[in-house]
Amino acid sequence: MEVITSEAKTASYDTTLLRRIVKITVFTAAFVVVPCFFFYNSAFSFQFLPISAKGKEAYKLDKILKNAAMGDKTVILTTVNEAWAANNSLLDLFLESFRIGNNTQRLLNHLVIITLDPKAYARCITLHPHCYALKTKEMDFSKEAFFMSHDYLEMMWRRIDFLRSVLKMRYNFIFTDADIMWFRDPFQRFDSKADFQIACDYFNGNSSDVNNSPNGGFTYVKSNDRSIKFYKFWYSSRVNYPGNHDQDVLNKIKHDPFITKIGLKMRFLDTAYFGGFCQRSKDLNLVCTMHANCCVGLRNKIHDLGIMLHDWRKFTSFTPNTNSTSSSWTVPQNCSLKSFHERHSP
Repeated sequence: MEVITSEAKTASYDTTLLRRIVKITVFTAAFVVVPCFFFYNSAFSFQFLPISAKGKEAYKLDKILKNAAMGDKTVILTTVNEAWAANNSLLDLFLESFRIGNNTQRLLNHLVIITLDPKAYARCITLHPHCYALKTKEMDFSKEAFFMSHDYLEMMWRRIDFLRSVLKMRYNFIFTDADIMWFRDPFQRFDSKADFQIACDYFNGNSSDVNNSPNGGFTYVKSNDRSIKFYKFWYSSRVNYPGNHDQDVLNKIKHDPFITKIGLKMRFLDTAYFGGFCQRSKDLNLVCTMHANCCVGLRNKIHDLGIMLHDWRKFTSFTPNTNSTSSSWTVPQNCSLKSFHERHSP
């Protein structure tokens, strides 16, 4: 019979205790390490899925842009708030111009409407397949933003910052205000070598001359390092010119050596093709777009753009044997240049 001494009992107890400690340690390690390993691998397996609120919005935007983009990742963008998206307001006129324009209806497939408030978004999705609700950080952009008011300036700068984010996502874009009527496909009128092309209130005949008077309501921008740097510079320059909107600041920075340094190729679009109430496109056989610029007041814009669409329908109703060269615009009417300049003279 084997006699178990006290020393042996102590050794056996110590061994059992050690085994339990090892088991607990291994179990604890497995409990901590395995989930960490899983989350580590999950993070890398799904590294392209957005995990923050900002990331979710970028993912949502990219999905919408991708669905609307042309083969070269070009999209057409516009922004509307509740006032502009309301029934029988500017958005209806804007979409109608695409439908009655010359070879423009197909471009609606590539249009993304950026809405600035919930009611604008609710109306948008009843009219168009590509709508994106832009978060505005508790700012209320739903009502008519009067020219140069605080809300107007905030809206314009929010737009520039948003367009910069689109460029960073490597999408080219045409940005068009919703008070611009589309009558022809504009792409054939763009300079294929330019990075940044912009419409003008007044065009001096030279598309390379920075002394032209640009209008930020219509731009065609290619996504590359030059354009991304330019939009960052443009947006940051608002701090140096407080109380100015994006167009005024552009007029101040377009001469800046930084533009030459980054190699941005800027071109100004001829009003013969991209006209407006400031300087009309005189030949309806050439016009691509017409802008209700040099006009203050939503009602005035709606009134005159409605007449503009009527003028276009009249022009396109002519038969090939009819002389349509005498056709001309009967606008502006309520958007008179005299009243505009009187309101904005120093």
